[in-house]
Amino acid sequence: MRTLVHLSDLHFGRVDHALLAPLRELIERIAPDVLVVSGDLTQRARPAQFEEARAYLDTLPGPQIIVPGNHDISLYNVFRRFVLPLARYKRYITDDLDPVFIDDEIAVLGVNTARSLTIKDGRVSHRQIEGIRKCLSGLDPGITRIVVTHHPFDLPDHFEERDLVDRAPMAMKVFAESGVDILLAGHMHASHAGSTAERYQISEYAALVVQAGTATSTRGRGEVNSFNVIRVEPQKVEIDRYGWDVVHKDFHVVNTEKFMRNGSVWTPHIDGMLAAGL
Repeated sequence: MRTLVHLSDLHFGRVDHALLAPLRELIERIAPDVLVVSGDLTQRARPAQFEEARAYLDTLPGPQIIVPGNHDISLYNVFRRFVLPLARYKRYITDDLDPVFIDDEIAVLGVNTARSLTIKDGRVSHRQIEGIRKCLSGLDPGITRIVVTHHPFDLPDHFEERDLVDRAPMAMKVFAESGVDILLAGHMHASHAGSTAERYQISEYAALVVQAGTATSTRGRGEVNSFNVIRVEPQKVEIDRYGWDVVHKDFHVVNTEKFMRNGSVWTPHIDGMLAAGL
């Protein structure tokens, strides 16, 4: 089994600093095999915000798979936005925009979906999709394959189609061919876990999509600050969502969801029974 801590949308520059120490201490106790941060480390891509984000990340365990979000590209500085869109991110966080972690149980691939030409939307390129295919093609079939992006490939019903990452259907076809199991994302400041089966009707394939809320930002959009702890086994995934308790000033588990894999199809698992069979 492998344990991942999944943070997203830290938004340094609009951070609730009271959350930082309790979050760090809890992550240390969880002792994840991989720490995932799915974008928007800053609020406005300013040097001081990146410095603060970098300093905090340095207090957290590794290995770390980090991808940028749309807020990590300068919004108002036109030159930086279009000529040097992720220069500060590369300087302070990492110059690897598509990081990879692979061991004998999991493969975690980060993919940069942040783009200069959009204000908040994201996109995957043909090159990135082919890179995912190539990276996963030679892996042992027993390895659980995980793709991390800032912008989501799937969403709950109450969100709009335009919130999905651009070229998602094309990418999903390659994910099906490559056996991608889990899609981790952020961006919406809303927690969610589910199967891609309804949105993408691909024969004998459905990935597990896991959305993280904002771990530390003051911009909660109606949801408490939260993050995910994901326990991955070859045929089973268990997701604990931790939420901030404003009374006790700490994070605690607010719900747990389980999913099982049958072939290449991930399905919710409730009280010992597959949800699809209820």
